[in-house]
Amino acid sequence: MSKRTPLIAGNWKMNKTATEGVELVKAISAAVGIDPNVNVVLCPPFTALSAVGAAIEGSHLALGAQNLHDKTNGAFTGEISASMLRDLHVTHVIIGHSERRSIFGEDDAFVNRKVHAALGATLRPILCVGELLAEREANQTMEVVRRQVEKGLEGVPAAKADHVIIAYEPVWAIGTGKTATPAMAQEVHAFIRKLLAQQFGAESAARILILYGGSMKPDNADALLAEQDIDGGLIGGASLEAKSFVELVRSASKSVAG
Repeated sequence: MSKRTPLIAGNWKMNKTATEGVELVKAISAAVGIDPNVNVVLCPPFTALSAVGAAIEGSHLALGAQNLHDKTNGAFTGEISASMLRDLHVTHVIIGHSERRSIFGEDDAFVNRKVHAALGATLRPILCVGELLAEREANQTMEVVRRQVEKGLEGVPAAKADHVIIAYEPVWAIGTGKTATPAMAQEVHAFIRKLLAQQFGAESAARILILYGGSMKPDNADALLAEQDIDGGLIGGASLEAKSFVELVRSASKSVAG
């Protein structure tokens, strides 16, 4: 593991009421709320942001959102702006998740506008990139990832590069139980870091976190996190239960200590 402080982010998706979220947070915080070796971000649904934010106050845990709109305000029924998230003390926001791209039709240009909206409000965007199974089988992984990284970060100044986080999520491994091998994941992570170096310079690229987001679980986390360019995980299903999520945080901590 590099000297980058690893990040474990829990994406709860459309799960957990505010009450359920607080109970989950209490269990997580009691176990890993003060681990200085790992940064932990919890991304509950919008309806639970306020309650979860209050529950993690004073802990080492940070609050993230699962999405935002690129506009600051206006007639966009059902949407949430960056300033609304900041008002709830949100510090991170997931952008371009494969479910947003595939189910809700978000394209690279829209994703890019969201990245700029997040950075403009001093939110840290977690930009998700990754290929479909058909694209991997057609040997198009690097082509897809290159397009999503370059278009997603288009126009981002080098001065803000350190605020960006990338999450590589092979779409075929999300919620399927399938996982890229550590070597497969590392190959793409290293490729992403090269792309970041081309855009922001080698020094900035070396500081940017690149998370793995494809069915990371306690039984594969140690091997994935041991890879040089895998700096943590964007966790879906395993973030909904305290025991499994805590084990992932401890795996990340162990990768630093080891």
